[in-house]
Amino acid sequence: MSVVSYQLEGDIGVIRLNNPPVNALSHALRSGIQDAVTQAQDDASLALVLMCEGRTFIAGADISEFGKPPMLPSLPELLIVLEASKKPIIAAIHGTALGGGLETALACHYRCALPSAQVGLPEVKLGLLPGAGGTQRVPRLTGVKAALDLMTTGAPIAAAQALNIGLIDKVVEGDLLSAALDFANEVIAQGAELKRVSDLEVDKTTASAEFFAEYRKTLSKRLRGQEAPHRIVECIEAALNTPFDEGLKVERRLFVECMQSSQSGALQHMFFAERMSSKVKDLPKDTQLKDIKRVGIIGGGLMGGGIAMNFVNVGIPVTLLEISQEALQRGKDLIAKNYAMTVSKGKLTVELATQRQDMITGTTDYNDLADMDLVIEAVFENLDIKKQVFAKLDNVCKQGAILASNTSYQDVNLIAQSTSRPQDVIGLHFFSPANVMKLLEIVRGDETSDEVVATSMAIAKSIKKVPALSRVCYGFIGNRMLRHYAREAQLCLLEGSTPQNIDAVMQKFGMAMGPLAVGDLAGIDIGYKAREGLTDEQKGDVRTYCIADALYEMGRLGQKTGAGYYQYDPETRQRSVDPVVMEVIEAQAKKRGVERKVISDKTILDRLTFALINEGFKILEEGIAQRPSDIDVVYAFGYGFPAYRGGPMFYADTIGLEKIYHTVCEFADTYGEEFWQPAALLKQLVEEGKTLTQWANS
Repeated sequence: MSVVSYQLEGDIGVIRLNNPPVNALSHALRSGIQDAVTQAQDDASLALVLMCEGRTFIAGADISEFGKPPMLPSLPELLIVLEASKKPIIAAIHGTALGGGLETALACHYRCALPSAQVGLPEVKLGLLPGAGGTQRVPRLTGVKAALDLMTTGAPIAAAQALNIGLIDKVVEGDLLSAALDFANEVIAQGAELKRVSDLEVDKTTASAEFFAEYRKTLSKRLRGQEAPHRIVECIEAALNTPFDEGLKVERRLFVECMQSSQSGALQHMFFAERMSSKVKDLPKDTQLKDIKRVGIIGGGLMGGGIAMNFVNVGIPVTLLEISQEALQRGKDLIAKNYAMTVSKGKLTVELATQRQDMITGTTDYNDLADMDLVIEAVFENLDIKKQVFAKLDNVCKQGAILASNTSYQDVNLIAQSTSRPQDVIGLHFFSPANVMKLLEIVRGDETSDEVVATSMAIAKSIKKVPALSRVCYGFIGNRMLRHYAREAQLCLLEGSTPQNIDAVMQKFGMAMGPLAVGDLAGIDIGYKAREGLTDEQKGDVRTYCIADALYEMGRLGQKTGAGYYQYDPETRQRSVDPVVMEVIEAQAKKRGVERKVISDKTILDRLTFALINEGFKILEEGIAQRPSDIDVVYAFGYGFPAYRGGPMFYADTIGLEKIYHTVCEFADTYGEEFWQPAALLKQLVEEGKTLTQWANS
């Protein structure tokens, strides 16, 4: 069946696209549109309507064509044909018109859309820019500022806003075909004018050199380190200052530069990695899912309250259990504060916030969890406490209920052993703040059933999280790797660096925050209390935590006390360097017999990132993670690793495994084999001359 059909409806030629599921701009679709437009030039039609079957207008490029040689007609060539039509073409939009889909609509002479439709240019999220005239056509319709905002955020906008800024001509109600035919007849009645966007001039009154300089400065702060947004600005400047055809040449040149950049390669990798992470290897396709209609959460603190918000936000009622009415009220107050903040930002109505809070029932009685389909424990990170909680759940919860722990480190298998139903126990590790952070690390115990794993993956999707599956080990994927990253940050401090230098290096690399600033944000007491439950052997070398412990003993717990690795302004939380910290560092170095020396920025970067990477290889060889890209998902969505570097494992391939292996060996000689032992898998791939990507795909 052809993906494009064409037929006359009275005086109107209707071009229908049908390339499920999202009408992606495949070669067949592009060819079909071109043939239909060409055919229509010589028939009895007076105007054309371009519309899509199914649930959406063209939602973007065909990702199956990524990385393959282009096939004619290319999208830019097709859009020249559309705009050159001697009969007006009306794009009729429903669902989403994204990327090349919106660019296709912009090459038409008119655009109408249903109120529920959305339009956008999300290319920047793949390290790209709109490459089929989008950067030249949009500012001619919307002006410079609106065009820049649309393209540098990549966020879609609703039809009403698109109408308001001039991207579309009309919002229509009811049946889309009928409304589009009516609009086409209006166009014919008014003389069938060909309103080609390329003929318009960009409004120059609001786009001075100072405006562009200020916009670039804002981008540098908001999208630190990313190249594509700045190239988008360059394209918009070309639209402002050069004829349309010249602007297209600038767009094409910069699009090719983006396409060939390492950043785009990394972001495209993350695009596919995010979709792959929800797929569980060897899980039978006919695995039955459990029906999750009611959720119980134990612990109403920052984490438990945030988890509760995830479920009520999608209409699933929650029963929140705490040890006392006072603790329960504190938890509800915290949830109310979070919702009030969302309302104040205009992202939620007061009515909806109230409705969601009303879906949270408080209790202090475990028996009230008897009918829950899923119970998530979010209590203090202590194995004995968690085992006690699960023993109680085993007694009160119905058979078949999923019993989940929000543990960050603890052994899910040992937790499961405190029940008579280990097959129903799983780890659901949310990241703080749980109502904001997208990652959900799903920890599969040795006896966790396929049904529970599959249901947990489905739950993640339903509450808009990105899941990554892990097997059981201390810290799972994310925190196990983080220990080695944090270790090197502490050792660099002890051996000669400063908190601000280490943080600056990692922020320049692209991390959302440096490791010491993160320590202050999370609380230095968190790590201290986690170590309290470990043996001396488990804690490891005292040099890796002596500075943190010294700060803890001084009452410097981070932002919560106004002082940690930095000093914090009590009003603004603005951090500043504190000489006291250097005294602590130097005293600890002297106590441990460490001679402090200057450490280069490159050495700091390599020690911290290669520690992550080397441990990632060990996680892969042990089968803790399913695939390298799952590790990248964990770090990009849970730990602030720059997505435009593709996550630590993709970054490893970018650098070259041989270089990493030899550097790790050098670090073993320089800093000690107790810290640096190259992973067996890393060594194996270097000897075989393979990349990690090749290994994963073999």
